[in-house]
Parts: sequence; structure tokens; C-alpha cells
Amino acid sequence: MRIMAFDYGTKRIGIAVTDPLQIIATGLDTIHPNQIIEYLKKYLQTEQVERFIVGEPKQMDNTPSQSAIHVKGFVNLLGKTFPEIPIEMLDERFTSKMASATIAQSGMNKKHRQNKELVDTISAVILLQSWMQAKF
Repeated sequence: MRIMAFDYGTKRIGIAVTDPLQIIATGLDTIHPNQIIEYLKKYLQTEQVERFIVGEPKQMDNTPSQSAIHVKGFVNLLGKTFPEIPIEMLDERFTSKMASATIAQSGMNKKHRQNKELVDTISAVILLQSWMQAKF
């Protein structure tokens, strides 16, 4: 079964997923928050997901950031809609900066580097890779 990670934002949610053997994390998509539940229902019709990983926004002093309330609402929605899938929170500090650096180093042109959807998806991949490294 797969593990799925979310980089939640009020405008976009970056989504990453592992392969069924949970070896590789891959960017899946970037979805508007209003569309995420329908997207997941459709995805879960064809794929089995063992666990959701959600990025927990924190400030440098380890306190919740301003967006933490939105993430908490998202986690509650996930839990109510998909009660059979456990949810874990993981510190997401620096994932967006790491994603931007990764994109910059990839050699993409400026237009692609400024694509915020790509940053959100790669942030979700980094989050998922971090979880995988901590677990294995």
C-alpha cells in the first residue's frame, strides 16, 4: 500500500505518494483545497493508501504558525472522510525553501521555476521523503 503526503495551503495542496513498496516518493498533483476530497475519493477507488502524512506548519521557535489552524481543519476533514486511514503530522519547516532550491538546481527555465504548483508538489515529496527516512 502507498503512503500519501500533503503540503497544505489555503490556495493549493501539494500531493506526493509512494510507490506500492514504499521505496520512492513521487509528486502526484497540486489541487485546490475545495477539490481535495473528491480528488482523494476518486484516487482511492483505484489505489490503496495506508497512511496520510500532513505537513505541520511551525515557526522557528517550534510554535504553530498562523496557517496551523487551516491545517488542523484539513486534518479533521481527512479524518472524518477517511476514518480508516491513519494521519500523521510532520514538521514541514523549510520544505518550501528546499523545494525552491531543488527546482533552481534542476536547470529549469525561469518560468518553470516560478510555478507555485510545482513548488507545492515538490514540498510534498520532500515531506514524504523525510517521513520515509525517519521510519526506515
